Amino acid sequence: MRATSRTLFTCASAAVLAACSAAPAPQAEVSDPVVQAPAKSAALAELFEEYDAASLAMSPMGKSYRGIRDEDYGRWDDMSDAAEVRSEQLTQSTAARMRESFDLAELSAEDALSYRLFNAMAERSARSHKFRRNGFIFNQMFGAQSQAPAFLINIHRVSNASDAEAYVSRIEGIAPALDTLIAEARSRADDGVMPPDWVYPYVISDVENLLNAGDDNAIIEDFMGKVDAIEIDDDARVALKEDALAAWNSSARPAYERLLAEMKRQQAIAPTDDGIWRLDDGAEYYQALLNNYTTTDLTADEIHAIGLREVERIHGEMRAIMKQVGFEGSLQDFFQYTRTDDRFFYDNREDYLADAEAHIDAMEAKLPEYFGVLPTDPLVIKPVEAFREKSAGKAFYQRPAPDGSRPGTYYVNLYNLRDMSKNELEALAYHEGLPGHHLQLSIQTQLGDVPPFRRFGGVTAYSEGWGLYSEELGKDMGFYTDPYSDFGRLGMELWRACRLVVDTGLHHKRWSREEAIQYLTDNTPNPDGDIRKAIERYAVMPGQATAYMIGKLKIMELRERARVELGNRFDIRAFHDTILTSGPVPLSIMEENVETWIAAEKAGD
Repeated sequence: MRATSRTLFTCASAAVLAACSAAPAPQAEVSDPVVQAPAKSAALAELFEEYDAASLAMSPMGKSYRGIRDEDYGRWDDMSDAAEVRSEQLTQSTAARMRESFDLAELSAEDALSYRLFNAMAERSARSHKFRRNGFIFNQMFGAQSQAPAFLINIHRVSNASDAEAYVSRIEGIAPALDTLIAEARSRADDGVMPPDWVYPYVISDVENLLNAGDDNAIIEDFMGKVDAIEIDDDARVALKEDALAAWNSSARPAYERLLAEMKRQQAIAPTDDGIWRLDDGAEYYQALLNNYTTTDLTADEIHAIGLREVERIHGEMRAIMKQVGFEGSLQDFFQYTRTDDRFFYDNREDYLADAEAHIDAMEAKLPEYFGVLPTDPLVIKPVEAFREKSAGKAFYQRPAPDGSRPGTYYVNLYNLRDMSKNELEALAYHEGLPGHHLQLSIQTQLGDVPPFRRFGGVTAYSEGWGLYSEELGKDMGFYTDPYSDFGRLGMELWRACRLVVDTGLHHKRWSREEAIQYLTDNTPNPDGDIRKAIERYAVMPGQATAYMIGKLKIMELRERARVELGNRFDIRAFHDTILTSGPVPLSIMEENVETWIAAEKAGD
């Protein structure tokens, strides 16, 4: 995985995966392993291990995500552009060494795949590097203002006094990290790279939530709870708490105050246009993002057309459910009914969480019928923390630590229960939990026999395509027995189809935020708050949302191809294992893997 320091600090888990997407590398004919293959395999593995070690040496935060606690445990990453350049140089120099030292034709099939994937990652990284200053450092989705507390709360574990001291060091270190990012955001703003004006109230709210809480803010509250849970003498406990408060008040709090001032300054001069077409190189930048996220050569116009086609198909399936439940009126009338009637919403958070747990438990019991390889990490469901729930997305997943010290976590945002329809709960749980992201990422994290960049990296179209595929797979497995729940599943698929339309609408066709909101209002059953949050997400994460449907359509296409070609010999468990046990790959390589499996099954006659 290639994740820069700024990526680790400012991106939510989905965005981290997106940052590491890879375009397909050129195919090559790979011969049978030769006598030297074991030595070459060991040398290639050593090269990848060296790359991983060098990457981790640049990223104390990356170590923490892996569960590594060493002398760097109390540090943040270097957030500077110079560090970003060093990281890129490491990737490119490693790729150059690989190409000079190894011949694809002399590698085993598995090593050749690793070679191609690393080469693809390096090529993608080189294409993206020139656009690195086009991103919005502070925004409502993954800005450092909320991700620094989220990192400390969710990633920095405290098992002893040393870990607690490292936590205090990180509180102290928030100031230099934030100041570096503030300076970069100011520089980008001076060059005209800023998010739209409506983003700033969200960022300002996140900052003010921390500042207004005083010494009872989310970071200090988390630290106090973690220190109370470890076995140390009372004097040491008191001293640690005093040190944490001193670090907050002398370092972190003033840095957040400086961030607040800069955000208010930028808010006064921020643009009102929503799409990145407004940037000087916006068209080229957007096409690069589309190629990166989907791992295809599809243009914005082609993706837009696919979206319109899928919207029409799903609307047809929804009308069938509308007829099944005996609703009279137009599809838009049915949308209005499902987005407003009280029967489709929860009255309290506890009931939502309990039902989500029940669906996950039922799905877990069914998994062995559809998967040969199963997740080994536990899954927990948690509400998004109060300090960031107003700005965060509706749901997301955080992968487990490879050493088992942190479970996989499905976060659900219960800030406004009217944005969280009962109809969608089941599909959302399958997407984020089982058999979606948790199953896929747990299996990937435990792939101990592949290079670290594959074990910990990501390809958005693969991972999010799998998540969306998992929603429909739930129906194949016998779930969605309530027609309204099945309607919710279709609603979520429709949501991803509409993303193809509105993302390209915003960033290519120059739609306004209001036009995009109206499109979703007219064509989906989602509530107004859900719609507005989604469009605001797409505005600051251009291109990312297109990966879901493009990836899912490819998996469905490959499954149907295998089913037709293999007939009675088609094994859904083997198909899923073929998709999952390679780890994340571009869609073209996923297709190769499935074709190889089909050929092997046929050869077994």
